[in-house]
Amino acid sequence: MKWIKDIGPGALIAAAFIGPGTVTLCSIAGASFGYSLLWALLLSIIATIVLQEMALRIGLITNKGLAEVIQNSIKSKILNRLIILLILCAILIGNAAYEAGNITGGSLGLIALTGKESLNLTPLIIGLIAFTVLYIGSYKVIERSLILLVIIMSFSFLITAIITKPDLGELIKGLFVPTINSGSLIIILGLIGTTVVPYNLFLHSSLVKEKWNSIDKLKTARIESFVSILLGGIVSMAIIITAATVKGENINTVIDLAKGLEPLYGDYAIYFLGIGLFASGITSSITAPLAAAYVVKSCFGWKGSLKSLNFRLVWIFILLIGVIVSLLKLNPIEVIKFAQFSNFLLLPIIAIILFWLINNKSIINNNYSYKLQNILVAIIILITIILGVKGVMNLL
Repeated sequence: MKWIKDIGPGALIAAAFIGPGTVTLCSIAGASFGYSLLWALLLSIIATIVLQEMALRIGLITNKGLAEVIQNSIKSKILNRLIILLILCAILIGNAAYEAGNITGGSLGLIALTGKESLNLTPLIIGLIAFTVLYIGSYKVIERSLILLVIIMSFSFLITAIITKPDLGELIKGLFVPTINSGSLIIILGLIGTTVVPYNLFLHSSLVKEKWNSIDKLKTARIESFVSILLGGIVSMAIIITAATVKGENINTVIDLAKGLEPLYGDYAIYFLGIGLFASGITSSITAPLAAAYVVKSCFGWKGSLKSLNFRLVWIFILLIGVIVSLLKLNPIEVIKFAQFSNFLLLPIIAIILFWLINNKSIINNNYSYKLQNILVAIIILITIILGVKGVMNLL
């Protein structure tokens, strides 16, 4: 059972991207379009596997965080500062928006379990759980806590999908026959943006250093990342499959989805989905502030562990914003959609930077062939740019 010890960074990345944003958008996608948008998730999973592998490779080979590598590699002072400023603003603002959605989404899960929509203190409960795990300042504690929550969350969503008895023919068609129309475009952008999350690239490069800190573990890190992200993608698909059962109904939250399933599958549908949403809210409420702290630490070259004051102040700031916004009861769906869409527009820029870094021999000095990876990254960049332009034009 030696392989169990190698589970870690990849699983944490899966925990990060299967947040309330994923649950919400997958629920809307399934209820509105059935299985027809599964291809967008498949594309997202492939893109995530490729890009996260590049990020972890940079982290293990250089023994530095991605932001620090970017900063050290760009010689032009003006360009260097502009890119670092862009990364700082995008990650801090994006993660603050994500955190608000994470905590609000987790609160909806707790409300679904208790049946009490008047629970005003749920954001504080989730915030306190996230604060406790992060404040302990131990990578092992964070890792084990998130892995446990991911297992609970995955079990909840997969079981719910199985009991709906999906149409396999339509499911396969949805996976491999792309369809796009004006009504589905924003949802497609959101699905890609909620899976291929830019801050996860920075988080992954830092986590592999915490876990292994050795180039000898590169093969192990790649396998662990591939399996974890693939399983995370399957969980996201399970949510779409579940929501497709109630296609045509007005679904805005997972609670709406659970209520739609209740006549067909009984009361336990809402409990399975509630547990899944609550767990996803906690996991993402931990990873979003953690990623922001790693990025700021890397950009400013701070030394010290997860217990250092500067590191703690960053994640406390992000966590506090999330709790406050959630307590103010802003529309969670709009907050989550804004965060997903903003991160999707940032994705091509980060992908281009990764493409450049991984092919820079002065940074990544090894004998690995990147031909296939380069082709895949070029395709990913092209697709994300085209979809991003279409999305902006659709909003104007």
